[in-house]
Amino acid sequence: MEQPLIEVDGLEKVFSVRRRAGLVRRVRREVRAVDSISFRVERGEMVGYIGPNGAGKSTTIKMLTGILTPSGGRLRVAGVEPARDRACLARLIGVVFGQRTTLWWDLPLRDSYALARRIYRVEPARFRRNLERCVELLDLGELLAVPVRQLSLGQRMRADIAAALLHDPEVLYLDEPTIGLDVVSKTKVRGFLRDLNTESGTTVLLTTHDLTDIEQLCRRVMVIDHGRMVHDGDLAALHRLGESERTLVVDLERELPPIRIEGARTVRVEGPRQWLAFPTTERAAPLVAAVAERYPLLDLSVREPDIEQVIARMYADRATVPGA
Repeated sequence: MEQPLIEVDGLEKVFSVRRRAGLVRRVRREVRAVDSISFRVERGEMVGYIGPNGAGKSTTIKMLTGILTPSGGRLRVAGVEPARDRACLARLIGVVFGQRTTLWWDLPLRDSYALARRIYRVEPARFRRNLERCVELLDLGELLAVPVRQLSLGQRMRADIAAALLHDPEVLYLDEPTIGLDVVSKTKVRGFLRDLNTESGTTVLLTTHDLTDIEQLCRRVMVIDHGRMVHDGDLAALHRLGESERTLVVDLERELPPIRIEGARTVRVEGPRQWLAFPTTERAAPLVAAVAERYPLLDLSVREPDIEQVIARMYADRATVPGA
């Protein structure tokens, strides 16, 4: 049986922090950034790894890439222990940090890629094949002669993703890959990542605050809070956990009092348009039929729940539980 590409068992990271306590005295205390988390990622999975600022996401990624050494637990990526064999691991992974670049600032993009080829010791034919594919799919053809410092944020992000894939990594870590991008750039990046995962089977671990990335790319999502894993499953299970609701948007022929239908509640009324909320666990069809039967209906649509609100509610519920 094939081993998972990423294996994490009881992973911990503790930082020692000194804080001032008076004019001279300093007090040392421990901050547990990652607190005994465990998970497996199979080859070819695309997994979202999300949580609020300070939850431990970036610390986890830094341990997975060998930048940080764990304080406890067991960690292996493609059979390699990251902190002990960084050189070997570097040839197996690709990393993209949304707010940093791995490209050379003053060099044309083409030269940055040529240097990356030498660093990763990629064979010329394989390098040309990978570069041509990335240039075509990420629309980088007109940018190869442009110095990196002259690229827009969206162009640089696409260029960074290409650089991370030139050596055919088995796993790609993406930390905020669409941060600050416009709608068109986000669409290009998401489409490329979806095709990469489908066609090449590249494993992707994605951390982001843009939860549309998760909804459009990932079947599985892991949620971390205060260094602890609070959810690991599909998006539907996350919605159930957060008791999320779908919305039925109803356009009536004329303005009427709030609609009353069993199994739904009216949350908003603006003239002839009304918004009805109902649980994601319930089917929309019976509600639609009931509204159409009892009210003068012009049009309606069903809106899926906002995952950001689901997670915010989950955090709020945890905050009210003692010891959570």
